[in-house]
Amino acid sequence: MNRKSETRIPNSERSPNSEFRIGYRTQLEHSGIFSCVRETKPVPGLETAEPTQGSPRATDGFTLVELLAVIAVIAALAALLLPTLARSKASAYRLKCVSNLRQLGLAAHMYWDDNNGNCFRYGGTLTNSGQLYWFGWISSGAEGERAFDAAQGALYPNLRGRGVELCPAFNYFMSQLKLKASGATYGYGYNLYLSASVREPAINLGQIKRPAETALFADSAQINTWQSPASPENPMLEEWYYVDDSTNQPNGHFRHGQRANVVFCDGHAGLEKCVPGSIDSRMPGQFVGRLRPEILILP
Repeated sequence: MNRKSETRIPNSERSPNSEFRIGYRTQLEHSGIFSCVRETKPVPGLETAEPTQGSPRATDGFTLVELLAVIAVIAALAALLLPTLARSKASAYRLKCVSNLRQLGLAAHMYWDDNNGNCFRYGGTLTNSGQLYWFGWISSGAEGERAFDAAQGALYPNLRGRGVELCPAFNYFMSQLKLKASGATYGYGYNLYLSASVREPAINLGQIKRPAETALFADSAQINTWQSPASPENPMLEEWYYVDDSTNQPNGHFRHGQRANVVFCDGHAGLEKCVPGSIDSRMPGQFVGRLRPEILILP
């Protein structure tokens, strides 16, 4: 039987691809089916190149030093950006709070227009197994479990719903927070000196001699140590619904960079510092203190 000669390729010109094809061709010749297979030739430039010494490999990655350098750069950038982001967040909270207070002030002006200039009372009237306040109705029961209905508040018809009653800077997720109702109710306090007792005629706008200097609503809160789960050993922050000049239980909440937002009777809003030395020492980090009596008490 005639045997076809094999084409010899010098070793220096062989590549892994060409060696594979020559071997495969030889097997086809011996099997007698070579005539059915079309011979292919290696395409110049497509042979698999052997990596040379010093050339990068596909499996190469970051070295430990390079990885640590990248982490250090990221940490440095974060250290520069995080304080700026925190300040921006605090500023956004303050502006939202100012907007809330201005809307509450506008609702109060509408109430005065509808009631011959008479101010609404703080409340506390017993009704329907609960108490009615300026901001709504709270049922009787255990602290933190009581029902709350804002629709019965004096300003609700003018506010046309909810959405402005909570200050975003008030931390409702802190472990030392004691809720008055089953959920958040109001984060602002009404100037108690604008509220007459039920036995007296309502305060009229004519009695407010300096409306631009008299507070209407302000950031408020109180430290509670006498209602469970609070105790003298476990003081807790709680919402509070009025502000006054009490020295025993300060109720201004200076939660915006140790300042409190206040809306005044003329409708403008501003930041107020606490009276020096008035921060409640039971939870000094919460900055609960007293507002200036000059902006609260009517002359």
